[in-house]
Amino acid sequence: MKHDCDILIVGGGLNGPALALAAAQAGLSSIVVDRLSVAARSDTGFDGRSYALALASQRLLAAIGIWERVANEAQPILHIVTSDGRAGEGPVWPFAMHFDNGEIDEGAMGFMLEDRYLRQALLDAIEANPLVTTRSGEDVIAQEITPESARITLASGESLTGALLVGADGRTSGVCRRAGIRRTGWDYGQTALVCAVEHELPHGGTAHQFFMPSGPLAILPLPGNRSSIVWSEATETAERIAALDDAGFLEALRPRFGDFLGDIRLAGARFSYPLNLTMANRIVGERLALIGDAAQGVHPIAGQGFNQGLVDVATLVQVLAEARRRGEDIGSSLVLERHRAWRSFDRSALALGMDTVNRLFSNDNPLLRLGRDIGMAAIDRMPGLRRAFIREAAGVTGDIPNLLKGRPA
Repeated sequence: MKHDCDILIVGGGLNGPALALAAAQAGLSSIVVDRLSVAARSDTGFDGRSYALALASQRLLAAIGIWERVANEAQPILHIVTSDGRAGEGPVWPFAMHFDNGEIDEGAMGFMLEDRYLRQALLDAIEANPLVTTRSGEDVIAQEITPESARITLASGESLTGALLVGADGRTSGVCRRAGIRRTGWDYGQTALVCAVEHELPHGGTAHQFFMPSGPLAILPLPGNRSSIVWSEATETAERIAALDDAGFLEALRPRFGDFLGDIRLAGARFSYPLNLTMANRIVGERLALIGDAAQGVHPIAGQGFNQGLVDVATLVQVLAEARRRGEDIGSSLVLERHRAWRSFDRSALALGMDTVNRLFSNDNPLLRLGRDIGMAAIDRMPGLRRAFIREAAGVTGDIPNLLKGRPA
């Protein structure tokens, strides 16, 4: 059957365009449908949003031609410090874990990159790629799967067909809902407060994860004397803080942030969003696949959300590319089952791991505090285990697809 493209991608945020570019390298054509207009997606002002990219994610971006466009704007993560403590008291330093990029051969453990640079680079790349077509400012109002094709209908009335439909449309995925795929998850009773700050002293490329009873505070290095803040608080407290003016917000943040980087001031806008776990019960269906938050939305501890989306991209594209080379139908259940099987263990383990860490550290139980502090101290004194943690966080262990190694799919 003649289709409008090989892959219909619903969702034009980050994972959708990355999938389209990776698929194009394998000779597969895509149409990316995004509800936002091009103008809305092209805002180049700094709004404080940034991503912690694992080393494997950087390699994928390099493989699809994006990294060369953004490398000069990225901040290498050279050190990671994880500590326990309470607001106003500082971390329990004797029990902190320290990770250093010098302990692995690959270089930086990861990179921090602002949303405005990555989003624009992806947008420019898909607009220039002859195998990628975009439909911006469009909503999908219906989808239909037949034995021969996947079909979507846009609010404008246009109908599009492809061999495969991919939902890259976030935690409330319409593709997932219309396919009748149920989700499993729960609310954490926490809200993330996200912003960026400027500080007096250099950060040295160090990322800090400070665990407090109400939730973790991540301080992540950006170029210059700036850092990205992802601050998890109990929802009731977070709502009060979010309602404060900038001066009040900083007054609440300072005792949690500490003074190790000197005085701080806001840089860019502030955001807040509720934290929950939401997992699609199935990530594939008949001529259908889910990626990114549409497949699994996890707690932002360790910043693995976007990285896992890129693992989805790399895995799916390799499966599709190999199927196309063998002359198989890329939308067949047999082909998509390979993607499901490859991702099944990792996505479940990630969700369970992030959930366990958040529950273990987001409390003030004295016995749990003692146990986790002793555990962190023990890991910090075991070089082999430290290196294993670093390599796992960098995404360079296990059976990983070619794109995460920087190779073509």
